[in-house]
Amino acid sequence: MDYTQTSRDEDFYPGRSSAHQKRSEPEPSCVSMRSDGSMVNPVHFKSEDTQTDLSSVLQKRSEPESSCVSMRSGDTQSDRSHEVLNRFRSKLMKKFQCLYEGTGKQGNPTLLNEIYTELYITETESGDISNENEVRQIEKQSRRAATEDTPIKCNDIFMPLPGQDKPIRTVLTKGVAGIGKTVSVQKFILDWAEEKENQDVQLIFPLPFREINLIKDKTLSLAELLHVFFPETKEMELTKDKYKVLFIFDGLDECRLPLNFHNNEILRDQSEETSVDKLLTNLITGNLLPSALIWITSRPAAADLVPSECVQRVTEVRGFNDPQKEEYFRKSVTDQSLANAIITHLKSSRSLYIMCHIPVFCWISATVLEKMLSEAETGEIPKTLTQMYTHFLILQTNIKDEKDYKKNMTNEDLILKLGKVAFQQLVKGNVIFYEEDLRECGIDVTEASVYSGLCSQIFRKESGWYQGKVFCFVHLSVQEHLAALYVHIYYINNKRNEFDQITQTLRTKVKDWVQQNSSELLPLSELHQRAVDEALQSKNGQLDLFLRFLLGLSVKSHQNLLQRLMKQTRSRSDDSNEKTVDYIKKKIKTIYSPEKSINLFHCLNELGDRSLVEEILQYLKSGRIKEVKLSSSQWSAVVFVLLTSEEKLDKFDINDFVGRDNKTEQLKVLQKLLPVIKESRSVQLYYCDLTDEGFAALTSALRSNPEHLRELNLSGNKIGKSVNLLSDLLKNPHCKLEKLWLSNCDLTHEGFAALTSALRSNPEHLRYLNLSGNKIGKSVNLLSDVLQNPHCKLEKLWLSNCDLTHEGFAALTSALRSNPEHLRELDLSGNKMGKSVNLLSDVLQNPHCKLEKLWLRYCDLTDEGFAALTSALRSNPEHLRELNLSGNNIVHSGMKLLFDLKDDPHYKLETLHY
Repeated sequence: MDYTQTSRDEDFYPGRSSAHQKRSEPEPSCVSMRSDGSMVNPVHFKSEDTQTDLSSVLQKRSEPESSCVSMRSGDTQSDRSHEVLNRFRSKLMKKFQCLYEGTGKQGNPTLLNEIYTELYITETESGDISNENEVRQIEKQSRRAATEDTPIKCNDIFMPLPGQDKPIRTVLTKGVAGIGKTVSVQKFILDWAEEKENQDVQLIFPLPFREINLIKDKTLSLAELLHVFFPETKEMELTKDKYKVLFIFDGLDECRLPLNFHNNEILRDQSEETSVDKLLTNLITGNLLPSALIWITSRPAAADLVPSECVQRVTEVRGFNDPQKEEYFRKSVTDQSLANAIITHLKSSRSLYIMCHIPVFCWISATVLEKMLSEAETGEIPKTLTQMYTHFLILQTNIKDEKDYKKNMTNEDLILKLGKVAFQQLVKGNVIFYEEDLRECGIDVTEASVYSGLCSQIFRKESGWYQGKVFCFVHLSVQEHLAALYVHIYYINNKRNEFDQITQTLRTKVKDWVQQNSSELLPLSELHQRAVDEALQSKNGQLDLFLRFLLGLSVKSHQNLLQRLMKQTRSRSDDSNEKTVDYIKKKIKTIYSPEKSINLFHCLNELGDRSLVEEILQYLKSGRIKEVKLSSSQWSAVVFVLLTSEEKLDKFDINDFVGRDNKTEQLKVLQKLLPVIKESRSVQLYYCDLTDEGFAALTSALRSNPEHLRELNLSGNKIGKSVNLLSDLLKNPHCKLEKLWLSNCDLTHEGFAALTSALRSNPEHLRYLNLSGNKIGKSVNLLSDVLQNPHCKLEKLWLSNCDLTHEGFAALTSALRSNPEHLRELDLSGNKMGKSVNLLSDVLQNPHCKLEKLWLRYCDLTDEGFAALTSALRSNPEHLRELNLSGNNIVHSGMKLLFDLKDDPHYKLETLHY
């Protein structure tokens, strides 16, 4: 499962092991998957053209083509239509059948079908995007077992899951950089072109945003847009929904159009000329070609650019699980003992092993560690992200030196110029760059082409469908590392804080001049503190990993590595890192965002400071943590330790952290540990005096990750109407809660109505439900609607001391009669049934009833009711194992009836309380 660089900076996919690299020469149509744009028939320009020029193409759009024929009637027209469609399909097949190993067109082409392994795609929530870096999202995903989600095969992306009735028109697929979104698109198109899958679709139009950006200022109709991308469409009649069409918009995060969904005017006429932005928004919303299917891929941070009401399904592409990580290294490294050494080393560093969730990082790690762990190489083996990426950069500059025979470009020139692009575009949120972006950084296109040729595994030049030049780094993390290196070196050598250059004022200009004309060494802590502040303020955590790299570069042990890349003027060490550590610890005390504090702990780790973490580890291991009064920063350290632990967070019990009698402290700790609760499968918060505010915060956290939770115990908290908030979680179709305890929660009729309404809308996962001690009364009718739902598979139901009335009991038993095969335990103790137990007897004697445990303590059973009960048990005796009839005045004749059951050969009762 050797992953290679593919069409976008973010999408890598398994290539071939060395054993499979010898194969026949590919057809000329095979192109590098480094460029999505090259995968569809390009617009042809004169050979001397050297830059993007669409004017000639667009000017000709109204001229009739001599080859165009009417396809509206007759056998000839039908044959012609079939011929055109087959030619279109054939071209897509040739363009999409290959991936290139190694470095784009310089590598060996490999047939996708020979190497493709089904990527793990799951349905997920559309919701708001959390304010966190993509590496943090990978850390979260690494904690989740694959069995928690229902996988969707790439070719089934438009197929509803069981129980989903509504058709799916628009799919949004999320995934962090390098996870395999574009390769999923490629596999879908290839299977369609080879007539293997999705043959109800007649035309697929792949339109990557990085290519659409090149015509973002043009005015044209939908048909004309397609003519520019796909000249063959001039021979097709695309109006009036003649064909079933799929549009694939790959790379929403790379889009430079405004995508003004709310203000763009409605457009229904396909022949009307308008802006590209209006064409796209009207296509996605369904105003244009409403029958067309739409597939959009995006990194998570940009996914909300498309309104949720326009999307019927949101899916997520996930990376390698742990077995796949090992499989990757064993296939990509020929020497198996070396492969095992690489795996062992990566496992020894939690941060590195988590990053291997991303295929591209596996490639970077294999590139570095295969060299470092060989006998010929010496030096410290990388243990942090910064060390790994710096070693990778050194290897690539060595390759550059081998290529650069004229020796006319120093490493320092190369790194500083590429680093400036990396930093300035990172701040802007851009991962792809065009000629104007490079010119802003003082790089012309010729120079950029040289850079991409010398460092092809760092910086890429791609030519798309328009032969327009697009540049990008091989992966977002490589861009972040180069950006940090540039800022670090420039501060040391040029005495300039690059953050000041972004928002330069007269004051910063004066400060800049004074610093540059001073002979004093500037303390790195000044740069670090500014970077920490900027990262804490950045949206979507876009500077989080950059900050880790920047701080890691300043460690003394890292300076020797940097000297192998370029000269640094700083000749003596100072106490900057100590000041930075102190500053970060102060920030940890004051910031509210758990996600931001987690990244700051990663920063401390890069700086080599683990004092807070080690202290907390000792408390956790000894079990003394609830005996110690922790500070705010120490509780943040608890969160960091638990969330980065190798162990799965199977159970969170508030009593493990705070004494049960200290209710006030429990609520404070609850607020601190919400990120941990959100990632736990079992949450135990019974009898901790939850306030309305605390309950609101809790349910908000749980709603942000609904598919993970399996067990929730809130018993003994006076929730009342606040249970409405919990209902929002339960009715979420992604909620897979199996066990819910709400005993003694003072549920009101209104709250109970909201709860049962939620359970009715999503009944198939819940297995245990405890509502004991709530004065439900007649409201149990609402629960009956849940129980009789054929999708309800409740196994254990506790309703003791719920003041059930005869009417409510009748509704309950009626529901159990209609759906009796799943229930295994039933507790109705403390409800004054009397003769109403006859109704329960009708349930028990049903041959499909497999009840194993029944509690009827203090139920005021009458002789008549008891006789009906034993009669029912006699007719269906083989399942019941435990029966509790304590607190009922059972007469002698009743006991005789009960003990007579023992003579029945099918009698399996093991425990009897009376």
